[in-house]
Amino acid sequence: GALLPSSAIARTNSVQEQSETTASETIIVTGSRAPLRSVTASPVPVDVFSADNIQSSGAVAGELGQALASIAPSFGFPRQSNSGSSDHVRAGQLRGLNPDQLLVLVNGKRRHSSAIVNSETKIGRGTAAVDFNTIPLGAVKRIEVLRDGAGALYGSDAIAGVINVILQDAPTSLSVSLTHGLHVTDVEPISKSLQDGQTTHLETSFGFEAFGGFFLAGVDARVREATNRAGFDLVPFFVPQTAANLATAGRRNYAEGDPKSQDVNLWYNSESKFLGLDVYGFGTLGSRQTEGATFFRYPDGNDNVRAIYPNGFRPISTGDNLDISTTGGLRHKVWGWNVDASLTNGLNRFEYGVKNSLNASLGSASPRSFNSGRFEFTQLTGNLDARRQVSLADSNRLIDVALGGEIRSERFKSRRGDESSFAAGPFDSAIGAQGAPGLTQADEAKLTRDVFSLYGSVSAELTTQWFTDAALRYEEYSDFGSAATGKLASRFEVNDAISFRASLSNSIRAPGLQQIGFSDTTINFGQNRTLVATRTLPVTNAVARALGAKPLEPETSINYSIGAVWIPSRQTSITFDAFEIEIADRITLSDRFFGDQIAAFIGSQPGGASIGSVRFFTNAVDTQTRGADIVVRHNRPLFGGNLNLELAATWAETQIKGFTPTPAALRAFDSSFALVGVEEVNTIESAAPKSKVIATTTWKDEKWRLLARLSHFGEATRVFNFGGGFEPSQTYGAEAQLDVEAEVQVSRGVSVAFGASNLTDAYPDLSNDLINFFGNLPYDILSPIGINGRYVYGTVKFKF
Repeated sequence: GALLPSSAIARTNSVQEQSETTASETIIVTGSRAPLRSVTASPVPVDVFSADNIQSSGAVAGELGQALASIAPSFGFPRQSNSGSSDHVRAGQLRGLNPDQLLVLVNGKRRHSSAIVNSETKIGRGTAAVDFNTIPLGAVKRIEVLRDGAGALYGSDAIAGVINVILQDAPTSLSVSLTHGLHVTDVEPISKSLQDGQTTHLETSFGFEAFGGFFLAGVDARVREATNRAGFDLVPFFVPQTAANLATAGRRNYAEGDPKSQDVNLWYNSESKFLGLDVYGFGTLGSRQTEGATFFRYPDGNDNVRAIYPNGFRPISTGDNLDISTTGGLRHKVWGWNVDASLTNGLNRFEYGVKNSLNASLGSASPRSFNSGRFEFTQLTGNLDARRQVSLADSNRLIDVALGGEIRSERFKSRRGDESSFAAGPFDSAIGAQGAPGLTQADEAKLTRDVFSLYGSVSAELTTQWFTDAALRYEEYSDFGSAATGKLASRFEVNDAISFRASLSNSIRAPGLQQIGFSDTTINFGQNRTLVATRTLPVTNAVARALGAKPLEPETSINYSIGAVWIPSRQTSITFDAFEIEIADRITLSDRFFGDQIAAFIGSQPGGASIGSVRFFTNAVDTQTRGADIVVRHNRPLFGGNLNLELAATWAETQIKGFTPTPAALRAFDSSFALVGVEEVNTIESAAPKSKVIATTTWKDEKWRLLARLSHFGEATRVFNFGGGFEPSQTYGAEAQLDVEAEVQVSRGVSVAFGASNLTDAYPDLSNDLINFFGNLPYDILSPIGINGRYVYGTVKFKF
């Protein structure tokens, strides 16, 4: 769990604030329990991004996840389209690993994950990730990104690292920020200039001092229209070549882009003194409604009813996301120990549905909108942490000792959709709500887990030059037994300018309850690029067991890192860190198994009608990730203001080092079946760029702030499996994106900013004819520069 020392929770003290003056002196609270470590004095690599960094990121729609991806090279935030629930909940990843291998903290406390499994995304498929966009952008004081394994420090999930979001804690009067923007872009596949994705983002906050502390609260609301970069439809060859279907050729029948969304997020952060105790609390409440894209259904087909949609239809998937997190705690000094006791409760509820749809098997009596199911995840976490300094024998040196415990209770449940969303009607047509087939009674799940952990850590300056940090943790799971993890990190200072650091750690990550209990039906590509219904089965399902599925086991990892810090002057710092992460029994979704024989077998099982393929979770692979990060920072006075230059680059490559053998039951259906197919191998190894470089220049004086940021992303490869050995692929070239922003202080308390994200209107390579789905999906949605083109915006800020 998120067991930070009491001095490092909720807010940074005045000593830290006074120290945040240069690149080499920024104080951090993540990565070590020793207090008051600076970025360059840390034994492990930590990036720090201020509120100004985040607010000037040019993030479309004010999304925290997108803002972080724009400024942090090691963090990715891939988009999705036509991807089921993944259109509605985006997942972030660190150092190229899975989203659920990243631990997210808010004010040092563990953040709960989303209830929904991203089953249709490419990057992070099969994971239930923390929804970064439920944390309001305006609530953030700074973000600390620990690029190192930290299971022993903070508990499971910290394989790739830790992101700690620190909330605003400086009481201010009322502040209001209003941003409006839109995409202004030239779309090559349709030879048109478009304006879409209109976005309005409102941030308000207020705060005051009270009871020896502070209270801050705010509202973050945004409305965003959808974007669409679909091409002209050539009509697939497998669609019945009737006059009605062929008449749809040349139209933009599909949608490819960002969903329409409406978000409201509330937040608060507080601290006060009561009966000698420091009492603190913070929380967020978020609600989001989204509308995603699905594939077009042609007029003549077994998935349409001409009496309802004579010209065909494109279902619109809907998501209703509710997210709540509250934390309350007490801090006090007891017998020389700084003690912190806290309780955090998190809930995420996701309701999935579809409109502009039908269940063709019900004929003309079919509804046109459906509630396809609900997923809910809750996490209650109690922490007790204690820290103190003790003197070394016969020495003036101090050792920081930290002890703590955590109790965590998790609950996951899913509920079926409307009966009409999955019912098999009297007509011999496709069964279920088109675009979002509903969960059935067999898909419902209710799972619980309790986790107990104890930890201890010791940090010490062994000599004037040598700092060492060690941690041990014991965790016991109600469903997976117990495990121990450890970490050793060290830093050696050669002189005032040069130091070296290294760390060694291991981590354990139990399968998420969502991964154990998740079950749904989606529409995917089948043989010859036809669309088939795919059922994701929990490993406890009888059909999955008959195909060789086994109970999931925890992932285990070992993390090595080594780095160097060079501070040639007070204004300049350079850090370099290399790392290797070995993960055994990595959890993935299996390949989709389809074909005539397995379809017949599935169809013979209860609820198997109309299901064309299946998949399930499995501990299928062992992987090795190697990479390196370099960060160069320089600031200096210039033209009466201050110039800040930063170059940050990351490189990470993941390779699969071992596969679990394919069960004999699966090979009996088709000898070519493999638990992990070419698509998942592609996802793990090459679907995301291996390199990312961000160069940022900021100049600021009392009136103006000017920013220019150039981002470069390496090449990436996409591979598809359409059966029968037809596995088209394409490598997309490297891309660069330029972001600019200018802000002027109009008067006291009033400022105006204008900016552009992707100023040059750059797009990824066009997908080839084997991948672009007959002209309809001309761009690869996963491109890190996006497929929306240029975004321009203006912001007005008021402080009263």
